[in-house]
Formats: sequence, C-alpha cells, structure tokens
Amino acid sequence: MKFLIASDIHGSAHFTEKLKERFIAEKADKLILLGDIYNHGPRNPFPEEYAPQKVAETLNSLKDRLIVVKGNCDSDVDTLISEFDFVDNTVIVSGEKTVFCTHGHVYNKDNLPSTRFDALVYGHYHTGFIDRVNNTVVANAGSISLPKNDTPNSYLILDGETLTLKTLDGTTIKEENI
Repeated sequence: MKFLIASDIHGSAHFTEKLKERFIAEKADKLILLGDIYNHGPRNPFPEEYAPQKVAETLNSLKDRLIVVKGNCDSDVDTLISEFDFVDNTVIVSGEKTVFCTHGHVYNKDNLPSTRFDALVYGHYHTGFIDRVNNTVVANAGSISLPKNDTPNSYLILDGETLTLKTLDGTTIKEENI
C-alpha cells in the first residue's frame, strides 16, 4: 500500500487542491494528514486562500481514503464540517515496518515515544526532513501551506519500506529505507 503523508494545511484551500492533485498523481492508496487542518493558528500568518470550509469540502471528497491525526490547532468544532474522524495518533504497518504517525507537538525527534517503532513521522514544525535517531527513522512532512526555515512546501510518500520527502511539485528531496 502506498501512503501520501502531509501536514499543516492550516485552512488553505489553494494548497489543499494542490495536495489532492499530488495524491492523484502519486497514485497513493491512502492520504494521512498529520494535523492542523483548518485553523491557521495564532503564530502563523493566514495562508494563501484561507477558506476552511473549502478545505473541508475537498477533504470530504476523499473521506474513504483519509486517516487524519489531530493537531494542536484542531478543535472539536472542526468535526462539524468534517465527514471523517480525527485521531490522536495512528500506527501503520508498511512492508515489515511499523510507523508511528503523530502531529509532533508531543512526540518528535527530541521526544521519541517509549514504544519501539521503526519510524516516527510527524508535522507541527513546518520543516520537512528525514533523519535517523539511533535505529529509528524520524521524518517531518513539513507543511503543505506554510513551510518554515527556508524549506519548500512538502509531503512524504511511504511506499513499502521506503520513505521519500518531496516538494509539492513531486521533486524528491530525500529518500530513506526504514
């Protein structure tokens, strides 16, 4: 199964449409969103075409292929416009590997979960990367709409046991086997 993993949309209808285009172009089976779906957050500027209702309409059209992790900017009221659930964290199995998916405000590169996983994937920091901490692959999907630290708008692809960080136009930034 092929997963497209993205984070931190923050209410941008423009970048949600771009994400849907990439999801289709990548021929992914599932879209995993790592939180901060609708609200721009108090420390962020408004993203391009800030329109949470349009974001919901686009994501609702993909509801059967979505797994959505709750971020620190997501609230219970967000479920009122969503035809999908928000979960605190999720674990996926890809090939022979287990991948812990979370938003990143609790578990991240500096605070790994105590349960052993082959990879930790998160968002929150808006800075895409793939790295290793001891024997665990640690990756940040970056942000679809509001990247920081001079990083591009980015997402991850998990295909089998390979994790790839890509720009929003599909260019590979880094690839790592889990």
